[in-house]
Amino acid sequence: MIREKGRVSTQTPRWKCVEFRADGKRLYYGRFLLSPLKKGQADIIGIAMRRSLLGEIEGTCITHAQFDKIPHEYTTRVGIQESVYEIVMNLKEIVLRSSLYGTRDASICVRGPRDVTAQDIILPPSVSIVDNTQHIVTLTEPIEFCVALQIERNRGYSLRIPTPTNSHDERGYPIDAVFMPVKNVNHSIHSYENGSHEMLFFEIWTNGSLTPKEALREASRKLINLFIPFLHAEEEKPHFENNQNEPRDEQLIDLCELKEIYIDQLVELSPRLYNILKGSGIHTVMDLLDKNPDDLLKMRHFRQEDVERVMNILNNNISQLLSQRRDLF
Repeated sequence: MIREKGRVSTQTPRWKCVEFRADGKRLYYGRFLLSPLKKGQADIIGIAMRRSLLGEIEGTCITHAQFDKIPHEYTTRVGIQESVYEIVMNLKEIVLRSSLYGTRDASICVRGPRDVTAQDIILPPSVSIVDNTQHIVTLTEPIEFCVALQIERNRGYSLRIPTPTNSHDERGYPIDAVFMPVKNVNHSIHSYENGSHEMLFFEIWTNGSLTPKEALREASRKLINLFIPFLHAEEEKPHFENNQNEPRDEQLIDLCELKEIYIDQLVELSPRLYNILKGSGIHTVMDLLDKNPDDLLKMRHFRQEDVERVMNILNNNISQLLSQRRDLF
């Protein structure tokens, strides 16, 4: 800050890292300062950045495992110390760093006796392991241990629901994924100059797949991208010569109503498609409309004909569902 005769000179806010440390391969800490800010600005930035850091940054996780010669999730096999459930929980904790888009395949195939760790995972070129020492399974006898893995890059939290196409009979186990590389964020505000100016401090903890400084920059880019549409000209509305052709109030609230219509109300939707959509975090018609065909094709076991089927179901049902909902209310 530059002070001139007791006043803070007007200047563009600048940030700097005031502290950084690595408390382990899977825990980084950084503390950052942004100043000078006018009264009230620190709170606006702090709240928005915290939400962006925790919810908008993408991470990479193992989301599916398919074991060889292991019949059931809670059984143990001779020569393997852990159950399948324990192995899956260990795979869930593996921290990966990547720039991949969508999903990729990986695998483990080793022979015991030995401890199997993250370094034994055979990964695609775009993925690396943050901590090679992370434990997966202990083999106590000279047996083969093979597992096919699926790796995905996404954001937020994904609850994996088993579907008929990846059931235990095929030894396929979906894995709940926490894609959030930022573990925690704190922000604090310090006022000065009789409360007319503020300094904003950020504390950021990450899982090691990116540094706190990288997380801060990525979260800032995410926020900027969210606000860019407001910098563009407003979309022009069509001119209606006849007032009878103007959109009704009911049409203007269609989008809000679609958030209240769940995909299980689409009666033509098959159980297989329903389970795949639910397992991918799609719960309402609005969630489904937010996805384009390419997004749907990235879902496991989703085919081109499935995309066409879902689009036809939406076209055939939305108007009827909206009408039924309005009748109820």
